[in-house]
Order: sequence, then C-alpha cells, then structure tokens
Amino acid sequence: MGVAHAVLTVKGTHLASHGALSESQAWAKFWAVFFIEICGSFSARAGIQGHIKMHHAHTNVIGLGDSSVWKVPFLPRTVYLFIAPLAVPIITPLVALAHLKGHSLVHIVRTIMMVTLGLYSQYWLLIHVSGFLSPLSALLCMLVCRAMFSVPYIHVNIFQHIGLHMFSPTRRPKRIYQMTHGVLNLPRNFLLDWTFGHSLINCHVEHHLFPFLSDHMCLKVKPVVSKYLTEKKLPYQQDSYLSRLNLFFHKYQELMVFAPPITELVGVQ
Repeated sequence: MGVAHAVLTVKGTHLASHGALSESQAWAKFWAVFFIEICGSFSARAGIQGHIKMHHAHTNVIGLGDSSVWKVPFLPRTVYLFIAPLAVPIITPLVALAHLKGHSLVHIVRTIMMVTLGLYSQYWLLIHVSGFLSPLSALLCMLVCRAMFSVPYIHVNIFQHIGLHMFSPTRRPKRIYQMTHGVLNLPRNFLLDWTFGHSLINCHVEHHLFPFLSDHMCLKVKPVVSKYLTEKKLPYQQDSYLSRLNLFFHKYQELMVFAPPITELVGVQ
C-alpha cells in the first residue's frame, strides 16, 4: 500500500504537474486535480505554481527556485534527515489549506472537496473493504503507508540541487549552463524508479532540460543528452544516494542552515 501510494502521490503528481500524462489540455487538468489533490492532498494550482513556475523556471536561483521550501534550519541534522519527514502526510494538507488564501470561493471549495474525497476514500476502503475494526487503526495505517517514502522523498528533493552551483536572481547564466551546473542525477534504483520515476531519479538532468517529456522519453534521450554535454565540455553531474546522504549529514550546517555561496558563471557564455 505504501509503494502504491508513493507511485500515485510522487510519480503521478510530478508527471501530472508537468502535463506529461496527456497531450490534451483538458485531460492534463483532470489528471492534475486527480493526482495532486485527490491522491496527494495538495492544491493542484499551488503545486504547479511552485514546481513549474518557480522551481523549474528558477532552478538553483537563490530565494526563488533553490529548494528553500525544504529547509528547516532550526532542526538538528538527524531530526531533519530521518524523523521530521515522517510528518509530511500531516503537514501536506495543512500547507494546502494555507495556499488557498486569496483564491476564489469556487477554487477553495473544489480543493477542499477533492482533498477530503481522497482522504475519506482511503479511510472508507480500510474500514469497509480491508476489515479494520477501529477508526484509530485505519487512521494509523493511513499514516504509516503515506509516510513510508517520505524520508527518501525529502532526500531526493534536496540531494539533486542543494550543494551544487547556486545563482543570483539578477545575474544568472543561460539555461543550458543553469541546468547542467545545478542539477544532478542519482543512479538507477529499482524501488525509487518505480515509486518516484526516472525524471526524479536517474534522468533528473534530462528532465530539467526537457521538463514536458514523460519518464519513458527521459530514459530514451538520456544517452543522447550525456553524449552531447560531454562533447560540449559541459558537466553531466551524477552521484550515489549514499554519497549525497553522507555529504548532507556532515555538511548540514553549511548546506541547509547557512545560505550557500553564489556561483558566477555569466562570464563563460
């Protein structure tokens, strides 16, 4: 159940936010609401705004697309890396409600209804189909399965950008330099490939260069992209999960508490 939930709420929401599940705009909007709001308990509009219009448009730009939303400087490194992510299933719908401020009544009502539908559907299935005898046990099961992949979810979000080159909002390099210097691929992993998708794991560089490609197509273009970047003497950054975890554990203050230094690449263009 935890694996299935991660496939829907990480891989599904990510591809839906990019409109990579359908060429039809109407179906793309439907899938965004289904995966992000019903399955992911978050606002589709806020998710697309934060991921597409901020993170992808301003990748590693300080204060805009630098993954700062995942930084909690007052937490010790062990708590941040291994314990705090377990609260993501509880925090997510609360953050979604906060993002509704200032939106139309129709949008607010729809989002609340969709999030409620997703949560109640799983609860109803556990009680009436799976045979849970008490509401508390059903709610506990929901929390466990929704938190099962929250630790690697937070790790992946920070491992692939923070600690790489960071840029100033007023002086940023051209897109090809920004994406190749500020994005990193993790190696293929059977479990994470299935639950998070290639575009979030081993094809993240390709995904940032071509954000509307599906997971399957990212994997297809990977050899072409790596060959091209190598020929042009541009970085094609890759590192292992354990290596990044070790880096963040030992340089937590530098990477996650203090502001990272800005990289000047403007002159190389």
